Amino acid sequence: MDESYYTTLRQQMVKSQLLSRDIKDQAVLEAMNSVPRHLFVDPEFRDMAYSDGPLPIGSGQTISQPYIVALMTQLLELQGHETVLEIGTGSGYQAAILAQVAEQVHSVERHADLARRAEQVLADLDYSNVQVHVADGTLGLPELSPYVGIIVTAAAPHVPQALLDQLAEGGKLVIPVGGRFGQYLETWSRSADEFTSQGIVPVAFVPLVGKEGWKD
Repeated sequence: MDESYYTTLRQQMVKSQLLSRDIKDQAVLEAMNSVPRHLFVDPEFRDMAYSDGPLPIGSGQTISQPYIVALMTQLLELQGHETVLEIGTGSGYQAAILAQVAEQVHSVERHADLARRAEQVLADLDYSNVQVHVADGTLGLPELSPYVGIIVTAAAPHVPQALLDQLAEGGKLVIPVGGRFGQYLETWSRSADEFTSQGIVPVAFVPLVGKEGWKD
């Protein structure tokens, strides 16, 4: 298929899956309309890349549903000048979306093979403002903190304290919290040493594995 085919699918995705729901942030919509999602999935799934659901990417992980990617990004309320942290690089697609709406993105992935693949795709697409790190994402990336936005793309049994500690004053954390098979997407906002949280929507993510997450 040529790129015009995927461009059409991407435009249809934005119209039918995002604009028809509650995605209003123009920068997020533009990012979702421009990032070639089909290049972040295996060739066998490319015709399904813009469908309204998650897809497998190997190592027991998935690329999230487009709507959830857009919603989580919108919830960060970024203005374009921020440094953000992503926990769970996966295919690299969410990092690419963040790269369109933030100044710098640090993404942490515990699976080295996924990290290498994502890093290559991001480099091929010239996302020079994304840096991928292989580490335990439940511990964040303290050496480069604080972060105005933190986004977690796997389900935590509780909010890791390390991530709250690395959140900047006025910053926001978006994370799915709950059991292994069902969670609630939550936002956590920081004001000095106080945090306020809000439940957004029920979701289903793969488990967040690590020292402050689920056991492997």
